[in-house]
Amino acid sequence: MELKLHPMDTTGPSDRAVLIEFLTTNRFPFHVSSTSTRDAIERRIDDGAFSAPEHALLRVDVDGAFTGIVVLDDLDDSAPMIDVRLSERSRGQGIGTVLIRVLADHVFAAFPDVTRIEAQTRDDNVAMRRSLVRNGWVKEAHYRRTWPVDDGAPRDSVAYGILREDHLSGTTTPFLSDDGLTA
Repeated sequence: MELKLHPMDTTGPSDRAVLIEFLTTNRFPFHVSSTSTRDAIERRIDDGAFSAPEHALLRVDVDGAFTGIVVLDDLDDSAPMIDVRLSERSRGQGIGTVLIRVLADHVFAAFPDVTRIEAQTRDDNVAMRRSLVRNGWVKEAHYRRTWPVDDGAPRDSVAYGILREDHLSGTTTPFLSDDGLTA
């Protein structure tokens, strides 16, 4: 599979239309809001949710076909957060695992001040969590019942990260969770 990332610019009518169409015609069950309205997306665009310098919006193409988007948040920090969204028809095909590797390559090459990349997802988003771990990301935190859900009790939120040096060397620095504290 050939996966490529392309910058998008929501100030242009074409990229804006593609983003709105994509976010309003696909469900994203593991995100804070699984569905979005056109008005909500337009407000987010107008409020700068996808704009530089704090954010970057990338189009994901697989074998030349539009497959999804990635939003990089907090680019004004040394540890940006990723938001990955694949179209419903593209899920379950192994694209996420390839995308996470390509995305880390892109972020560390394009942003020399980034020292680590963060990802956060729900505890039941097993596919995303596997994709991260397969690419050397380390579980760094687990927050109980902090992820809002459209219809039901909050889910656990799980945070992962990858260090620049680990990505470049192909190693994994383990997270040391035992700090020796006892009750």
